[in-house]
Amino acid sequence: MRDFLGEDEVVIEATLNGRPLRRRVKVRQHLADFLRQEMELTGTHLGCEHGICGACTVMIDGRTARGCLTLAAQISGRSVDTIEGLAESGKLAELQAEFIARNAAQCGFCSSGMLLTAYELLSSGKTLSRADIREFISGNMCRCTGYHAIVDAVEAVIARRGST
Repeated sequence: MRDFLGEDEVVIEATLNGRPLRRRVKVRQHLADFLRQEMELTGTHLGCEHGICGACTVMIDGRTARGCLTLAAQISGRSVDTIEGLAESGKLAELQAEFIARNAAQCGFCSSGMLLTAYELLSSGKTLSRADIREFISGNMCRCTGYHAIVDAVEAVIARRGST
């Protein structure tokens, strides 16, 4: 439900990290800016601000989306999960542990987007090769790891889940 409050503001109602949210937002404010500045959820990073690097990745209705390309007004009626929400819920614990064990989060700037992308991939339940993993995460840029450690971490989670 959206209530227009004039030309430049709208009221949104959404679910953010499992909690109801009702807020006034500027109609042209990007979701990443809203999350960082208004909600103080700073795990959503701003990198390129053109949707290319993936640092601003969030989950909207269970699928990854670029927070720098999505307007905050567009989340009304939707469910949004950030790195903070999924980490707090424990849903990322297995992935986070593998990222740490394999040094797949060196500077950490891309890690939130990379973890959310890997989480979406793992949620598919498909059997995946290293090439499949690389393809799926290819929309997220990492300048530190060369991706090998990230692919190793995702592959380790897949292997563990396959053996249980």
